[in-house]
Amino acid sequence: MVSPLVGIAVLCLVCSINGQQGEDLDSLINSVFSRPAEDKPTTEATKPVTSSPGINLQPVESHGGETGIPGIGECNCVPYYLCNNGSINTNGEGIIDIRINEGPCGNQYIDVCCDKKNTVDEPITPTPNTNTVGCGHRNSRGAGVRITGATDGEAEFGEFPWMVAILREESVEGNPLKLNVYQCGGSLIHPQVALTAAHCVAGKNKVFKVRAGEWDTQHEKELYPFQDREVQSIVVHPQFYAGALYNDIALLFLKSPVSAAEHISTVCLPSQNQAPSGSGFATGWGKDQFGKKGKYQVILKKIELPVVSNNICQDKLRTTRLGRFFELHNSFMCAGGESGKDTCKGDGGSPFVLSTGTEEDKFYQAGIVAWGIGCGENGTPGVYVNIAKFRSWIDEQMAKQNLDTSTYKY
Repeated sequence: MVSPLVGIAVLCLVCSINGQQGEDLDSLINSVFSRPAEDKPTTEATKPVTSSPGINLQPVESHGGETGIPGIGECNCVPYYLCNNGSINTNGEGIIDIRINEGPCGNQYIDVCCDKKNTVDEPITPTPNTNTVGCGHRNSRGAGVRITGATDGEAEFGEFPWMVAILREESVEGNPLKLNVYQCGGSLIHPQVALTAAHCVAGKNKVFKVRAGEWDTQHEKELYPFQDREVQSIVVHPQFYAGALYNDIALLFLKSPVSAAEHISTVCLPSQNQAPSGSGFATGWGKDQFGKKGKYQVILKKIELPVVSNNICQDKLRTTRLGRFFELHNSFMCAGGESGKDTCKGDGGSPFVLSTGTEEDKFYQAGIVAWGIGCGENGTPGVYVNIAKFRSWIDEQMAKQNLDTSTYKY
């Protein structure tokens, strides 16, 4: 157990960070999920890695402008999946370039300049991926489309189909419409159940939604649409301790299930007390670095991180301001510790996955992004909820709701 003084110190550090989150609220309103027209986003305190607000996730964007290209003539700027001139190849995979402001269609990188005679009214349906039976299948080549020009660790569209965004409803004075504000990341373990960090939802008197199939928070011109579902009930682990984030896990039960799709499916879960090892992927829309200089990600990012044993992790954390008496709680696991590679503010609740080792591109969720000391500091791992410690508890909650647990078994 942590000594009383250390426990108080950790609690104060966490509280101080929570207090600081409101300081830059206004500047964050138009960041991740507000979908601005042009800008594309490209360390020391113990903090829950929570999210920051952004609003209005359902804009209406125009497209279909005309332009002229030497050697081609007039063309329409349309979403890539409405153009039948070779931008979608024979096996159904399109190629898009996420670099913006570099083509005739301006900053709308989802758009391509399509010869008028090749423009179609309905999306070209890609060949379905038939190797998606069961949980944990990663679309390493993307779901129906591949991206080029990635510079900031962007994930492919639909690459991690279990990734979800936890949204909260907010009212704006004088406006009858409810705004969807990004709260945290999460994962889909059942068509009607999302897994996230308890600190994201505990004690918050809000209406929450889960958005599955999101990728680019600034555009809706994607091959497959996202799906929103209202949260019916929230179950927080009974031993969750907000002060030091012990047992930081929660289940969100949805009013109705999401529909399985090429870019939406469940992640596998480890067996009780299964020891994590190797390297895996953390995903999220959080900041690229700690502090005010950090920018929230527009497109879902992925970071490959090695698992760090709890003993080594505890030793490394003791060299930080946590001090030499710090004890890492057994509800945590660690990953990372490489300079510039880490989850950060805004990634809280998001999944960290490892290969099952049973087949190619099949993954189970080993951790939930919880907290860290800064972001991406050399020799300082990030701290995650160790899901293997809670598998039995998850199964029990599913049984109480009469829900099938096979959706996350492998």
